[in-house]
Amino acid sequence: LLCCPLTPLSLPVLQKDPSEALVIAVTTRAIFNLEEEHKLYLEKGKEEYARHQQANQDKPLPPGTAFAFIQAVQHVNEKILESNPAEKDLFDILVLSNNSPESGVRIINSAKHYGLEISKFCFVSDEDSTQYLKSHRVKLFLSADRIDVCNALRRGVSAALVFQQEVQAPSTPLRVVFDGDAVLFSNETDQVFQEQGLEGAVQYEREMEAVPMGEGPLKDFAMHLGKIRKKFSQEKSPIRTYLVTARSGHDMGIRAIKTLREWGLAIDEAFFMGGAPKGPILAQIQPHIFFDDGLHNIQGAQGVGVPSAWVP
Repeated sequence: LLCCPLTPLSLPVLQKDPSEALVIAVTTRAIFNLEEEHKLYLEKGKEEYARHQQANQDKPLPPGTAFAFIQAVQHVNEKILESNPAEKDLFDILVLSNNSPESGVRIINSAKHYGLEISKFCFVSDEDSTQYLKSHRVKLFLSADRIDVCNALRRGVSAALVFQQEVQAPSTPLRVVFDGDAVLFSNETDQVFQEQGLEGAVQYEREMEAVPMGEGPLKDFAMHLGKIRKKFSQEKSPIRTYLVTARSGHDMGIRAIKTLREWGLAIDEAFFMGGAPKGPILAQIQPHIFFDDGLHNIQGAQGVGVPSAWVP
């Protein structure tokens, strides 16, 4: 393991206090488009991959799916520090990579090229990099590797699988869209739906209307995001959050709203789709990232150019 911060001599990155910051860890294949290089790694092996990366260390990698999200997060930090230069409750970005330190030079140079404010790069050769998430107090982990994401979730870290795709470049403010069940909330109602169908799920929700739902895998991340959002008035906030759920508002929306109220989690806009495709509303919102546990919803989002992350 090699962890190296970008020092002020190489890039003016404010070092954050991980005990107060919202730490987001992202892998290199999530933030940059490394699909050609990954294919080379799979077909020719680690040594050929390392030679390629070293030979191209001064050639910036193209942006990946999570790139615009990280840029927007950086913009939020700038707005926070404009209001209060002493503020410590900031976003902190950590890059985790299974690259060797030698082939990781291209990753660092690419971050410098785009002016990304990344405080630490951790290069972990041939190891499960998720074992370091807790020690860095990571609140959200984004990876293009499903095993990594599942390992992170098992370790109790909010995590999602990023699929490489051509994405549009949304403007600020930072816009984050959450699905409800099995993402923000627990999957209890999904389980009832699988066992008893829609009618049984609706009846269950009516009976449990006054009882807040359990916590989903991204609840902690959403709560910290909401905490940062509260630093601003609604009109001037550089963050907007959305709930886009397959639940119907008429039969199953009340409990979701009451749960958010119980948690003290303010959501700017909520859409209860009643099972309708989410792609059209996502195309209108143009989020920097969309979290969902349904692959069909992820595919629908990809079809309209929305950066998507699957919570397995």
